[in-house]
Amino acid sequence: MADLKEPGFKTSDVLSALAAVFEKMPDKEKQAQIKKTNGIFQLNVKNSEGKEAVWVIDLKKDGTVTKGPAKKPDVSISLSDDTFIGLADGKVNAQKAFMTGSLKVKGNVMLATKLDGVLKGAKAKL
Repeated sequence: MADLKEPGFKTSDVLSALAAVFEKMPDKEKQAQIKKTNGIFQLNVKNSEGKEAVWVIDLKKDGTVTKGPAKKPDVSISLSDDTFIGLADGKVNAQKAFMTGSLKVKGNVMLATKLDGVLKGAKAKL
């Protein structure tokens, strides 16, 4: 597994845990998750210092999490480090974050709504 850690980003801890869940997931279960989600999410995350880091959650082919931009993401989601952590913890409502502008989406908006389920499903396996 590639190093997903990025200093100064709490998001990297969550995504490292997500990657570990995908790695341990039985193949059949992973394929079911890929079939259900069928998309590549690119997360553009900005921390409190104004630095940006990019991660990709591939639930179209591999069921992996990588650092760096995707060649062809189905959806790009731009948000702050704190907003992502809130989403992952279930303390922030994704629709509300979108409506208030703290979460921006480019591409397949309906796919973006599936990210919440992916994070919750992975959190349940931690």
